Amino acid sequence: MSQPEITRASTADLYDAHVLKNYGRPALTLVRGRGSLVWDDQGRQFLDFTSGIAVSALGHCHPHWVAAVQRQAGELIHTSNLFRNPNQGELARRLVGQAGPGRVFFCNSGAEANEGLLKLARLHGMKKAGGEEGKIYKVICAKSAFHGRTFGGMSATPQEKIQKGFRPLVPGFAFGELNNLASFEALVDDQTAAIFVETIQGEGGVNPATPEFLLGLRDLCNRRDLLLMLDEVQCGVGRTGKFFAYDHAGIRPDAIGMAKGLGGGFPIGAIWVGEKAADLFQPGMHGTTFGGTPLACAAALAVLDVIEKERLLEKVTVNSVPWIASLRALANDFPSQVLGVRGCGFMVGLQLVNDPAPTIGALREAGLLAPAAGGNVIRLLPPLTATPEELARSVEIIRAVLVAQS
Repeated sequence: MSQPEITRASTADLYDAHVLKNYGRPALTLVRGRGSLVWDDQGRQFLDFTSGIAVSALGHCHPHWVAAVQRQAGELIHTSNLFRNPNQGELARRLVGQAGPGRVFFCNSGAEANEGLLKLARLHGMKKAGGEEGKIYKVICAKSAFHGRTFGGMSATPQEKIQKGFRPLVPGFAFGELNNLASFEALVDDQTAAIFVETIQGEGGVNPATPEFLLGLRDLCNRRDLLLMLDEVQCGVGRTGKFFAYDHAGIRPDAIGMAKGLGGGFPIGAIWVGEKAADLFQPGMHGTTFGGTPLACAAALAVLDVIEKERLLEKVTVNSVPWIASLRALANDFPSQVLGVRGCGFMVGLQLVNDPAPTIGALREAGLLAPAAGGNVIRLLPPLTATPEELARSVEIIRAVLVAQS
């Protein structure tokens, strides 16, 4: 007996009947994308400033990316890490070229990248303790952080909505105030192995770490022999106009977690580990079946190609200035609705006075897709390829919605 044809019209019913309800009911069924635009199953067009939550760095279906993935899919898709593949070696070389001397491990997501960093911190602590396990293992993170939904990631994420229902969590975490160096320094003790922060908090409300704070953390880690580990899962790979967001501060961390935009839509994560700690992982200590496949690395290499050839870092830097200025004008023009704007490049948060959900719904109906973040914030995450006209259009839509709601 043949299977019934699955039509687009039945997608919502299929979700309702068969998909776990760990997400709220999606408002749209998206079926096609091109550049900064997507279309739903009713033929409606939207300006997509969700970008798959900062994943679709090149927008949708960039021709170079599509060609690279199609070509690799016809040659070799998966080998496991029992064997080498040329794409993984080349991608590691190029990431080391961006981050500095060190080594790279490939995985499949930001959560996995961050989990790898937490394991790295444990290994560093064991080294500090002369090989003794369980003596030096504390990791200091920031309040309002989000580092993923694995047990390690949840334990590093001091948000009740993330942790509730899953206790007891992994021990060994403490939390300081972002951009308050003294609060971090006060938490350092003889059990501390690492400091782990997002360069820009995404889920927590688009809260950037200041250059002064990052410089202070670098000095603190140097003085106390701690690893400085940065979560660049959402803010990295060009989103701020620099390849890594910490580049704005002029520092170099000891380890970096990355994912999201790295694959341009194909799942891939990675950690870069600097020379200080690159030899801590030894064979058998960590691994993954799917990490660094020929296909995933082909997708990531295509992202790096386009960032370089189309000079996207420069374009983000230049185009974001008038866009952010226009967004800040909204805060001046609608003080009873908008508290302010923060972020940089193409990672910007519009903080509202009230719950952003009604405004997000109104923006969607007006043709702009944007996700929420903590602290009544609407995140604006255009693809790195967004044009000045598309950026201006997003502000026009937001302004029109605010006028209608005022």
